[in-house]
Amino acid sequence: MMLLRVIVSLLCAVGFYASVFMLRKSIRAKHGEVKGPSVVKSPRARLFAGLPNALFGIIYYVAVVAVTWLAHARIFFILTELAALLAAGTSVYLAYSLLFVTKKMCPYCWTAHAVNWSLAFVLAWLV
Repeated sequence: MMLLRVIVSLLCAVGFYASVFMLRKSIRAKHGEVKGPSVVKSPRARLFAGLPNALFGIIYYVAVVAVTWLAHARIFFILTELAALLAAGTSVYLAYSLLFVTKKMCPYCWTAHAVNWSLAFVLAWLV
């Protein structure tokens, strides 16, 4: 159990870093400081309520770490796994978009997608 918590924490740290980077880029783009095409200028960069996906990523990764270390009731782990499955599904959609719609290379995006897919798998072991 401890090893799984450490793995989840490391994955979340990587996802958190990628999300902070992309949120900062999104803010810079909003102020016209990102020249040329960028994934943060795409409508898919703001899937929910018009807010940057990266902002949801930051909140998500912090919440997952908090639940992983602090929660004791099984319901919290089940809800966290459901959130992880939602994040992984969103990453599938965004990965498809990167490959076939925007056709842009975004290593931070791919990093967050890989983290989301990994978290959905690893968190299932904690349920």
